Amino acid sequence: MDLRERVEAQIRAQRLIEPAGDVTCLVSGGADSTCLWHVLRELGYRVHAVHVHHGLRGDEADADAAHCAETFGAELVHAEPAPTEAGLRELRYALTAGRGLRATGHTASDQLETVLYRLVSSGSTRGIRSRRADGIVRPLLTVWREETEAYCRARGLSWRVDSTNRDTKRGLIRERLVPLLVELDPRARANLLALAAERPRLPRALEASLVELLSSREGTRAADLGSGIRAVRTYDELRLEGTVTWGPWRLESDHAGLVVRSRRPGDRLAGRSRKVQDVLVDAKVPRDERDAWPLVATENGTVVSVVGIEEAPGWAGVVRATREDA
Repeated sequence: MDLRERVEAQIRAQRLIEPAGDVTCLVSGGADSTCLWHVLRELGYRVHAVHVHHGLRGDEADADAAHCAETFGAELVHAEPAPTEAGLRELRYALTAGRGLRATGHTASDQLETVLYRLVSSGSTRGIRSRRADGIVRPLLTVWREETEAYCRARGLSWRVDSTNRDTKRGLIRERLVPLLVELDPRARANLLALAAERPRLPRALEASLVELLSSREGTRAADLGSGIRAVRTYDELRLEGTVTWGPWRLESDHAGLVVRSRRPGDRLAGRSRKVQDVLVDAKVPRDERDAWPLVATENGTVVSVVGIEEAPGWAGVVRATREDA
C-alpha cells in the first residue's frame, strides 16, 4: 500500500476519524504535519489547521508561524513557553481544546523514539496512543519520518526544519542511538516499534503483590494494590474490589463480576431496544467523546449502565459514579 492507503487503513482500524469528518491538524510546519495536513485533505476529510506559537527560537519561530498561516491557512495561537518538551506538548493540547478532533503528525519514528526513551528512563515500553481521551488522534503512526519527507518532496510541498531538534533528548536518540542500534541489527527499528503494540506490563510492585497472593497456600488472603483497590483470593477465585478510574470518572460497585469498557458495535442496554450509540446521541454526548465513554457490563458482555446517563432495568444504583470535571 502507498502512504495514503496506509494512513486511511490506520484511521479505519483505530476508528480515529469518521468518513468525510471534520478534523483539526496541529501543524508545526515540519514535514510530518505538512504530510498529515495534505494526506487528510486528499482522503476527503474536512481539514482545518492550528499552529501554536510558543515564542521560542525568535525569528525562526516567527517564520514557522508565518509559513503555517500562509501554507495551511492555520489559525495562530500564541502561548507562553514551557520548561520541557512534554510541557510544551500538553500546553498545545490544552490551548486547542474545544476544536473537536485534533490530529498530530506523530509518526512511527516518534513512536520508536518514545519507546526507547521510556525504556531507559522508566523501564516501560509504553508507546504513543493512536487516540487520547481528549480527542487527540495520531493517523501517521504506521509511517516513518523519511516517508513523510519523501511524500512532501514528491508533491512539491515545502516544510520548515526546527534547528533545535538535535539538542533535545529525542534528538540524541534520533541522531546517535537509533543509527547505532540499526548498525547492530537491521531489524532494530521494526522490533522496537513492535514493543509499543504489546500489552503493558503491570507495575513491578503490583505484579509482585499479585504473584505473592496467587502463590499463597492460605484459604483466603487479600492484598492492597494501591489506589483504593484490593485483590482478594478465596481458594481458586480471585476478585478485585475498590474504585475504578476511567478518564474523569470514578466508578464503584458492590456487585461482583462487572467490567468497565468502551462501546462496541451493536451494543444495547440490557432490557432495552435502543443501541448504546443512540443513548449517547440522545444525551448530546459530543461525537469525539462517544468512543471513550465508560460502559459497565457483566462478564458475558451485557451492558447494564451507560455511566452517568442511563441504567438497565433492575440495575439502578448498582454502579456509583462521580465525575471529577463535572
